[in-house]
Amino acid sequence: MSAHPLHLPAQPREIARQLAADFAETAVERDERGGTPKAERDALRRSGLLAMSIPREYGGLGATWSDTLEVVREFAKVDSSIAHVFGFHHLMLATVRLFARADQWQPWFEQTARKQWFWGNALNPLDTRTVVRGAGGWREFSGQKSFCSGASDSQMLIASAVDESAGGKLLIAAIPSGRSGITLHDDWHNIGQRQTDSGSATFERVRVEESELLLDPGPLSTPFACLRPLIAQLTFTHMFLGISEGAFAEARQYTARETRPWFKSSSQQASQDPYILRHYGEFWVALEGVRLLVERATTLLDQAWAKGPALSSDERGHLAVAIATAKVAASRTGLDLCTRLFEVTGARATHASLRLDRYWRNLRTQTLHDPLDYKLHELGDWALNRTLPIPTFYS
Repeated sequence: MSAHPLHLPAQPREIARQLAADFAETAVERDERGGTPKAERDALRRSGLLAMSIPREYGGLGATWSDTLEVVREFAKVDSSIAHVFGFHHLMLATVRLFARADQWQPWFEQTARKQWFWGNALNPLDTRTVVRGAGGWREFSGQKSFCSGASDSQMLIASAVDESAGGKLLIAAIPSGRSGITLHDDWHNIGQRQTDSGSATFERVRVEESELLLDPGPLSTPFACLRPLIAQLTFTHMFLGISEGAFAEARQYTARETRPWFKSSSQQASQDPYILRHYGEFWVALEGVRLLVERATTLLDQAWAKGPALSSDERGHLAVAIATAKVAASRTGLDLCTRLFEVTGARATHASLRLDRYWRNLRTQTLHDPLDYKLHELGDWALNRTLPIPTFYS
């Protein structure tokens, strides 16, 4: 993001770019294969970038959200599955920071930085099949959970369960992924995001200690704690923009090298055809608009994060509007570009070995995470009635 360069030393930035270049070499083959990108996850562990968002006093790199999400976007240009699990790892760290006491999250941060832990997700608040029961001095989680992105090959999980004895209250915990009773299923076979390990998990009387429950201040309890869903939404938005930029870059290269002008064209090269140039002009304008919206929203997140518990409800609400605006724009622009890229590359670009459709498949899969119609409803209520979005796990 040109307006907001990384505030880190050059080394982490260069590491991220080198990793992205390495991931690009195998992205097509791995998209076809699916499964866990074990080698790439291990490369992230060795890189030290899993500690990006952890403050320096706990062994991390002390990156801002602008820093961290720029790396998500950089990875998404070549491999949005890696971008997804990397971004979710930092979202899980933000979850414990926002929902837990300092004597909980500080040791978790230190161990994550020292031991190169990967955090996975088994929260999914819309899936209420996992329930919690009291068992003496601890709790037990039992049931199933879907869309557990990044859970495989992780060391820690953020998991949720419904406490029926408390009127259906959602309890969230941070627990070791290898704990007895947890089974992570290899059942993610969707058309896109094929290496995010977003399959299901089964919990069979999993012991959860009271010290592992995120109760103070708890989920969505304060304006600051309500930043968690906004970080998730902005992580997706950076991913969508990165996918779009990657699709644009690959289409541009293909058009310049391989595409032939149509026989009725007056141009000798496809790169001079007036209709192809018009498409690229439209792509450029749309991408530039999304970049500016994303950069503005990310700057506002950095400012809100820096306020900490002093963050007000109104400040949080205006940030929600900025992030929702950027997400809608990134979704629409990306889906349009990833569909129309074939209009500037031609019939030969549909060859299966190129898998240029992966950009659309990845973006289409992830943009269904929550419906744009409801984002637009919230934005419409703000635009017309000046009603700020009510905090939920999705807004």
